[in-house]
Amino acid sequence: MKIKFCGAARTVTGSQHLLEINGKKLLLDCGLYQGKREEAYNINKNFLFDVKELQCVVLSHAHIDHSGNLPTLTAKGFKGDIYSTTATRDLCAIMLQDSAHIQTRDIEFVNKKRARKKEQLFKPLYNFDNVRDTMKLFKTFPYRRKFYLAGFKEKVAVTYFDAGHILGSAQVLLDIEENGSTMKFGFSGDIGRPHLPILKDPEFMGNPDYIISESTYGGRVHDKATEMDIQLKNVIIESLSRGGKIIVPAFSVGRTQEIVFSLSKLFSAGIIPQFPIFVDSPLSTNVSDVFKIHHECFDNETSEMISKGIDIFGFSNLTYIKDVEESKNLNNIKGVCMIISASGMCESGRILHHLKNNIQDERNTVLIVGYQAPETLGRRLVESKNIPGTYVRIFGEQYKIKSRIYVLNSFSAHADREELTEYFGKFDKKILKGIFLVHGDYDQQLALKQVLTDIHFKNIYIPEKGEVL
Repeated sequence: MKIKFCGAARTVTGSQHLLEINGKKLLLDCGLYQGKREEAYNINKNFLFDVKELQCVVLSHAHIDHSGNLPTLTAKGFKGDIYSTTATRDLCAIMLQDSAHIQTRDIEFVNKKRARKKEQLFKPLYNFDNVRDTMKLFKTFPYRRKFYLAGFKEKVAVTYFDAGHILGSAQVLLDIEENGSTMKFGFSGDIGRPHLPILKDPEFMGNPDYIISESTYGGRVHDKATEMDIQLKNVIIESLSRGGKIIVPAFSVGRTQEIVFSLSKLFSAGIIPQFPIFVDSPLSTNVSDVFKIHHECFDNETSEMISKGIDIFGFSNLTYIKDVEESKNLNNIKGVCMIISASGMCESGRILHHLKNNIQDERNTVLIVGYQAPETLGRRLVESKNIPGTYVRIFGEQYKIKSRIYVLNSFSAHADREELTEYFGKFDKKILKGIFLVHGDYDQQLALKQVLTDIHFKNIYIPEKGEVL
């Protein structure tokens, strides 16, 4: 068996791990790399393997850095099966279409500037037809039901276990028979946190012989997930005292729903005063609708609220916005409001327009509630947090940051150092022969490797991109 680490190696985005078993190949995840525009475009366009040699893709979850390059795969000739949970398929149906729309729109904007400079023009990685072709390849399975992968002659079986990260997110356990021997191989996907709102906690997948594991926050400790409501309340009260807007870049899947859920509880309990909330993202609106039909992923608290007839993703002062003109009209609002908009890393979408129009007003607040990859606008906002005289570039223009920036890591959907330690603590060290750390910045991976070494795990490896083991 061979593993080729084709993405998310010593970085967070672009998850792609190629397994060769009995001479045949499968891909774990097929995510978009997110970073500097031209660099990201070139990375996403060129795979580190022959697409036509792939038998299938096993998908952990729907986040774009794990699923977003599937249509490029299809456009290059892939015709195999794409396996996922049902909720992941339903989310991909709208997220990949949204990704195609954003790429087309952003490429048009960039090409106008490149044409004026007589530079080579870009083409979108994929279009709506490629997305439609991709969705035809999906085959879905529930958690904890073993299924065999087509093309492997019943030598490779997969079982999904709930990862507790986003709706439908899964850990992958492969039962592999090769040359008369058997092996269990694990892939963590992205590991969620205990006590996150809405979703169930991560499950134990059993004991693999080897595992590929994420390491996003391998060296950091978050504020507890149970503190989300109180931290959000504190930011809102302080921001309202300045009379401005609260701009929240948020991932359309998971984070937006968690914020709305938290706001719903704060309003209903009378902890914060009523003021207008806008979710300005067609994708977020559609995703919330998908959430409503997948109760199998909800924890007990959420299920009980739904059984009582409570709309957990809606309240009287909340408005979901799809129309472009309605989105533009948000700039004309005087006084306090909160605008929750995508993308979560501030790399594309309507959030860029809201930042452009509001970041130079000292009354306003920018609230960061998710991971920000290096070289993204979101990361630059975090790094410039409340440093006077800092500028950021938006749509090619410089803007001075005058609004106040808050970062709440209690909203993170990724397990932190302590939660990852607890996750690994369930594995039998006598069975687990090797750990491959991916999906993390190198410093975080080194920190997690040390933590795992200290609790006596062995053979912990941090692969480089393109490396074959």
